[in-house]
This record gives sequence, structure tokens and C-alpha cells, in this order.
Amino acid sequence: MAIKDVFLPLLGDPSPGVISAIAKCVNAAASFDAEITALAIEEDVPVRPRVMISADLNLSDEVKSTTDAQGLLKAFDAAVAEIGVRNVQRVAHLTAGDAPEYLALCARLKDLSIVPVKPYDDRAERVIEGLIFKSGRPILLCPEEMAAERPVNFDRIIVAWDHSAPAARAVGDALSMLRRARDVQIITATDDNTLAEQQSGAAMVRHLAEHGIKASFEMVRIDGSSVGKILEAEVKARGIDLLVMGAYGHSRLSERVWGARPRLSSGGRLCWVMMSH
Repeated sequence: MAIKDVFLPLLGDPSPGVISAIAKCVNAAASFDAEITALAIEEDVPVRPRVMISADLNLSDEVKSTTDAQGLLKAFDAAVAEIGVRNVQRVAHLTAGDAPEYLALCARLKDLSIVPVKPYDDRAERVIEGLIFKSGRPILLCPEEMAAERPVNFDRIIVAWDHSAPAARAVGDALSMLRRARDVQIITATDDNTLAEQQSGAAMVRHLAEHGIKASFEMVRIDGSSVGKILEAEVKARGIDLLVMGAYGHSRLSERVWGARPRLSSGGRLCWVMMSH
């Protein structure tokens, strides 16, 4: 799938980490020669007055925005101006809690969502799960941690393969990125090492070869760990730029991305993660 129409949801405040991550996301869109649509969310929440003037006086809740949409768009505008990427900018005013559903609807008309990720953030987790499970489109995660030092390249890629439908979808969605990589490694994390798993990995190597992609296949033992931690270790050991993987139910997604809290570091740098469901 060619990536030509990219979606960038923006929430929160323009901290230095967020600004760096926005710039990296814009550069990633430019590397695809894609148009990027930035949608900044203003989430309004009712806030009751802290001081009660009178028990008989009925005061309506004050509505305050919990995000700085204009600050986020300012950072986005600076990033696109620097490299000249085609772009669209929008602001949406939503009630707190409505962002995941709304963003998923918007993402359905895009080839790919690129999302800055703040670690250990409940709102980020809800938005990402909404995009993965309700948009029908792939998502590319850009960790905010050390974003300024992270290069925008996808030269070394791991494909987490288990012959599942989500993993197959992820491979199909990532084909254009896999074609441009110089090193593609298919990994099956398992303790079984069955003939079926071996044949499946070999068949994926042949499938990618039909698309002009040279890949290697390896099986890695879990040995009582979790898949998320195994992938974290392999990314770090192999100096990987991008991890491609399928997204499953919410519990397995939590195990692989949130619950195991994999840093997915490569030489001290966090790597990009592409997921499909």
C-alpha cells in the first residue's frame, strides 16, 4: 500500500518532547511524499467553582479547555514550513472523553495515522486503542522520549510474525516501507518451534520476495517472558528502526505495548512501531 495521505492527531500541550515528536512525524510524512492532515483537539471539561457563594445560588459549571490546540498547531506549522510538506490543519472542540471515537472516524479516510506517544499516559493509550481497533487503518507510533535525537529512517525493520490475521494485515500495510528498507527480519516469538511455525515464516519470506523484498526469518524463544519484552530485547540487540506488528484484543495489546511497557530502545533510542488490526 502506498502511503500518500497521513493523519496526525494532536492532543495535550506543546511541551519540548511533543514539539520534537511533531517534527519527526512531519518528517516521516515527507519521507512518504504524503500530504499530512493535523487535527488538534481542544477537550472541554466542566469545572465547578471551588468557592460556594451561597447555597441558594445555582452556578453553572465553568467550561475549561484541557489542551492547547493552537500551541500544537503552531509547532506543526513550524515543522511543515521547515521542509515544505503538503499539509492541512484543523481544530476540533470536543467534550472530554470523546477524542478516541472521533479521531478513529477521521482516520478511516487516511492511509496511515502517525501518533506522538507519551509513555504511561492514560489518554494516549485510549486514543491509540481507538485508532487501532476502530479506524480500520494502520498506525505508526512515534515515542516522545528522546524524539529530538531520533532519525527518521526505517532502514532496519523487524516484522513480528505469528501467522495471525492482524499480523498479515500489518505486513500488507507496511509493504511500501519494507520495500525501502535495507534489512528486513521476520521474527516469531515462541517456545513451541513447530513445523507449522517454521513453514509459516519461510512462506512469509517467499511472499515478500515476490514484492522485491529480501527478508530473513528467525524463531526466538520466549522462555517464560512476555512477547512484549522479547520484542523489546530483539529491537535493542539488533539496532532496529521500526517494529511492524499486528494488534489483537485489548488485553493482548496491553501485554505487548502497554502492560509490558516495552521501551523498544535501539542503542539508547526508542524505535518507531507500526501496528494494524
